[in-house]
Amino acid sequence: MNKTYVTKESDIKRDWWVVDADGQNLGRLASKVAAVLRGKHKTIFTPSLDTGDFVVIVNAEKVTVTGNKLEEKKYYSVSLYPGGLRVKSLQDQLAQFPDRVLRTAVWGMLPHNKLGRAMLKKLKVYAGPTHPHAAQKPSVLK
Repeated sequence: MNKTYVTKESDIKRDWWVVDADGQNLGRLASKVAAVLRGKHKTIFTPSLDTGDFVVIVNAEKVTVTGNKLEEKKYYSVSLYPGGLRVKSLQDQLAQFPDRVLRTAVWGMLPHNKLGRAMLKKLKVYAGPTHPHAAQKPSVLK
């Protein structure tokens, strides 16, 4: 008779991964990063636990999209005051806050609860090619 394995917090070992977003498609990159943040690439994956790894994304400003998304995709923010709706295109958002574009795309692919917010904290996004996490010795994620 086999016993079912249940992952414990002490079994979880977190690795660090670095991803270069230069020339990569926004949605495909975000889905791969979300899977690593959740821990779906590990054999100890449990949906109710945060078994994922840390992910560092560099060159976020050089991410690509297909079609007319640069002009047509919109990001909305509301101040809750009358007339307080602010709309930015993807092109403007990439120019001003390239890290938010990737963070928003990855957040849309994670669970929208406490567990998902904990997973999102393990995502580090940088617009340029450098990052301050060299001490963690991150491996390159393909």
